[in-house]
Amino acid sequence: MMDAEFNQRIDTWIEENWETVVTEIETLVNIPSQEDLERAGEGMPFGPGPRRALDAGLDLCERLGMRAENHEGYVGTADYPGEDDSKKICQIAHLDTVPCGPGWTQDPHRMTRREGYLIGRGTLDDKGPFVVGLYAMRFWHEQGVRFPYTMRMIVGSNEETSLRDVEYYLEHFEQPTFLFTPDAQFPVCYGEKGIYQGVFTSGEIVNGKIAHWRAGEAFNAIPTDASVTVRGALADLPEAPGIALAEAGDGLVLVSAKGRGGHASQPEGSVNAIGMLVDYLLEHDLVTAAERRFLELQKALIDDYTGAGVGVAASDELFGDLTIIGGMAWIEDGRIRQSVDSRYPTTFSRAQFEQALTATAARYGATYETDNDTEPFHIDPAGEEIQRLIRVYNEVTGEDRKPFTIGGGTYAREFKNAAAFGPEMPWREDPAWVGPMHGDDEGVSEDLLKSALKIYILAIKELMEISY
Repeated sequence: MMDAEFNQRIDTWIEENWETVVTEIETLVNIPSQEDLERAGEGMPFGPGPRRALDAGLDLCERLGMRAENHEGYVGTADYPGEDDSKKICQIAHLDTVPCGPGWTQDPHRMTRREGYLIGRGTLDDKGPFVVGLYAMRFWHEQGVRFPYTMRMIVGSNEETSLRDVEYYLEHFEQPTFLFTPDAQFPVCYGEKGIYQGVFTSGEIVNGKIAHWRAGEAFNAIPTDASVTVRGALADLPEAPGIALAEAGDGLVLVSAKGRGGHASQPEGSVNAIGMLVDYLLEHDLVTAAERRFLELQKALIDDYTGAGVGVAASDELFGDLTIIGGMAWIEDGRIRQSVDSRYPTTFSRAQFEQALTATAARYGATYETDNDTEPFHIDPAGEEIQRLIRVYNEVTGEDRKPFTIGGGTYAREFKNAAAFGPEMPWREDPAWVGPMHGDDEGVSEDLLKSALKIYILAIKELMEISY
C-alpha cells in the first residue's frame, strides 16, 4: 500500500506543475508533424514536421535536466543517469501524428482547452502522454533520487507509418532492460495482435462514372469523412442520411459522407465513411458494371469487420477475434484501389491472408497484394514487470483490473521485454464532442492525464526495485 504522506506529496506536486505540463503539451500539438517524405532530407528523414517536433521534444528534455541527444533526425534519447548506466528502464513515446481529415471543428494544430479536455491532433496520440511520461521521470529527479538503473525516454518520430525510428534505435543501441510505452490503454497490455496490411486493385476501368476518388487518410484509421466525384446530375440524386451532395462542375457531382471514425484496431461502433459512399453509389446505380463489381468487393470488406465477408475470420484464446477494416480508397492509373488493415491472432498468418484475399479479389475481377505484416507479440503476464505495473494501477485507482492484450500496434512489440501502459481508460465516457485518437477533434481528459502521471511516477519506482 502507498504511504499516505508520500501519496499526498505526489498529488501536490502534480497540481503545482500541471499548468506547465499543459503548456508543454500545447507547444508540441501546435507543431504539425505528419510524415512528409517528399520534403525529407538530411537530418529529417521523415520530413520537416517530424523533425521540428523531435527538436521541440528534446528541447523540453534538456530543460528538465536530462542528457538529451538527437540521432540524425530518426529518434531521440534523453536520460537521467542511474548508478548502472548499462541497464536502462525506458519509456518510448512518439511525436509524429496521423494526417487530419476535413471533419475537424477546429484547427487540429492549435490546441484548445475546453471543460477539462485538451483538443488537438496528438493530445492523446502521443504528444500528451509523452509530456506526462517525461514529468513522471522529472518528479524523481527533483526528489534527488538516483536510481540503480538509468531512466531513459526514447523519443520517436515515425511510429504512425514505418517505425524506422525504432529500426534506427535498435541498430545503434542495446535492448532496454525493460520498456513501457504510454501509447495504449490502462491497466497494462502484455500482448498485441499481428498487424497485416494490403491493397485490393480493380481491373482497368474504361469510361467509368467515378471521376475522382481519394478517401481516407491512413490505412490504420477508419475514416469519419470521405467523398467521391461522379458523373451525373445533382437534381437526379436523392438525399440520404449522412450524405451531402454538391455540384462539382462539368456534369459532376461531389458525394460526401460523414461517418464515425477511429483506430483500425477498434472498429466496433464505428461507421466507415467509405462504406457509406459505396452503399450510396450502388443503391442509386451511379457506377458502371466494372465499377460495381469492385464496389461490391469493398462492401464485402467494409460491412463485416470480423473478416467473414472476405474469408479471413479467425480467433484465439490470447487475443480473441481478428478484425479487418478498409481505411483508404483511391483511383490510380485507371484502377480503383482499396486498402486493408487487419489485426489478427496467433491462429492466422500472412500466407493465410494472401491465399484468402487473393481468392476473394479474383471473384470480383480484382487483384490483391500485401503491403506489410507484423506478427503477434506478447510477454508473460505473470512476469514481475507486468505484476508490478498492474498493482500500481489498481492501487492508484482503487480498481481491480487485469492485464490484457490489444489489437492496436504499439512500440512495445518492437522490443524483447516491453509493455504498453496507458493512458487511455476506454470505460470512461467522454462528451460527444471529444474525438478519439486518429479521429476528428482528437482529445483527452486532463483528469485522465493527471491520473496517468501519478501512475507513471509510482511505476518507475516499482520497476527500479526489480533486480536485473
